[in-house]
Amino acid sequence: MRIEIGALLTGCVAPLGPQSKPSAIAKTPVHGRLRIGPEGLEGDAQADRRNHGGPEKALHHYPLDHAPAWRAELPGAPDLLEAPGAFGENLSTRAVTEAGVCVGDLWRAGTALLQVSQARQPCWKLNARFGVPDMAQRVQASGRTGWYYRVIEPGAVAAGDTLALVERPHPDWTLARLLHVFYVDRLDRAALTRIAALETLSASWRALAARRLERSVVEDWTPRLRGEG
Repeated sequence: MRIEIGALLTGCVAPLGPQSKPSAIAKTPVHGRLRIGPEGLEGDAQADRRNHGGPEKALHHYPLDHAPAWRAELPGAPDLLEAPGAFGENLSTRAVTEAGVCVGDLWRAGTALLQVSQARQPCWKLNARFGVPDMAQRVQASGRTGWYYRVIEPGAVAAGDTLALVERPHPDWTLARLLHVFYVDRLDRAALTRIAALETLSASWRALAARRLERSVVEDWTPRLRGEG
């Protein structure tokens, strides 16, 4: 599988929403070649390092393929949906979505080697970004979340470069299936047991699966989705 990187995006920390919370969710396209290091693209920032960025979430990829569905669902949505960057992504492409990407996939992006570490867990900053009070909940329920990469080999990349699938160690575990277990069939013990053992899945998501198995309880999503608490 080979697709073209349609846009490469970075952002700086700036006030977001009516409360002016610091965020770097507003990303803009970069022209030219950028280095990809262990924590992502040079020149890119994250305001909340506890929940964004870091080695397991070095780059965020969001498919522009989802834009028509969002425009249909949100007829009053801002012009954000007309171009890459609406969801705070670093990589924008067409022709591949969560249904065609698997946990642990190795992708060559320019000269860098990336590995899919987890899907995105949408947070309240999307509500402020779009001016839609339940946008994060909509993203989660839709399964149109995008995903994160860890960097296996640093390198350089530019818009127009090829994103090429190198290896797929877990072909049974598409991100769409993973999201279904976490957000729809939430206490499927057989699936959670397998997820907790997926060595290429981020440690935080494996721990989340293990906690559900131990407690038989689904965690409260309200603070993440609404910014409360």
